[in-house]
Amino acid sequence: MRQSIRYLTTGDGTRLAWASMGSGMPLVKAANWLSHLEYDVESSIWRHWVRFFGEHFRFIRYDERGCGMTGGDARGLSLDHWLADLEAVIDAADLDRPFALMGISQGAAACVAYAIKHPHRVSHLLLYGGYARGAYERDDAEAARMYHAIVDIARGGWADQNPVFRQLFTARFIPDATEAQVHWFNELARTTTTAEAAGALLESRARVNVTALLGQVATPTLVLHARQDGVVPLQEGRLLAAGIPDSRFVELESRNHVLLENEPAWSRFCEETLQFLCKGQEKPALSTLTEREREIVAGLVAGHTNSEIAATLFISDKTVRNALTRIFGKLGVRSRMQAMALLRDDATTR
Repeated sequence: MRQSIRYLTTGDGTRLAWASMGSGMPLVKAANWLSHLEYDVESSIWRHWVRFFGEHFRFIRYDERGCGMTGGDARGLSLDHWLADLEAVIDAADLDRPFALMGISQGAAACVAYAIKHPHRVSHLLLYGGYARGAYERDDAEAARMYHAIVDIARGGWADQNPVFRQLFTARFIPDATEAQVHWFNELARTTTTAEAAGALLESRARVNVTALLGQVATPTLVLHARQDGVVPLQEGRLLAAGIPDSRFVELESRNHVLLENEPAWSRFCEETLQFLCKGQEKPALSTLTEREREIVAGLVAGHTNSEIAATLFISDKTVRNALTRIFGKLGVRSRMQAMALLRDDATTR
């Protein structure tokens, strides 16, 4: 998909790179560890994330300080810096309607702070693999020592041509990755940030603590977390969800901190996300559908394949495909998954 990359200058003079793609309901993603606006579109690690959100929303994201196309100095960063940068990107995007806000990993903290400060601007809060407290704030001395060792490793061997040091991060983030995916993540780590910036970013994340803020969130919130996440423990996701009033929590069956495209957890993530973000939006005008199209829609919502729908209605697969193209046009959606999310709870499709 095509994206538009721009730069903005923050109040303290930092130049942030941000990108926008797609159309429709705005969704802003707070920055997270190891991103590059251009490389992510091509990568086997992040490509499906970018494509999914770009196909369904006006998707806005940015590279944080010390990373990707933003680069620069990452020392001394705090939640105040991350919140201010998120605010600057949202202001630059000139959004004229409430938008969804997504926080992955440490991005969750900035999203929580933004949703509290600007409650009327955020329609939905989507948090994946997130945490309210960093590694140094979890009352776990052994885990804190281990994390500190990881920071030292980053500072000492990040830029080495031998990927053995960066491999430590890759193995934690995507333990189920293929050899090609591991190679890509190792190279991303080397090219998107420096050893000094990597150490500074990791150190600053470990000191985040927004647990006292969680009870102030009034935005509808969905929290998703991989059950065997090796980067952010499941209990941190549970703590995040438990602290936000009326939030919904979904455990995904995965070991990967970054969900891979071919695992069932990714499909579950997409379905839960669309259902959550489309909830409360205006229902499609089903009155425009013919009786046959309604029958096809009923099969669609039931999760049947094109072949199954065709067999049930005694029509060809091609007829179903053509009908779905017309149906998507009438309903104002662009994909099967989006249509299912919009129609699932509508009584006329039961």
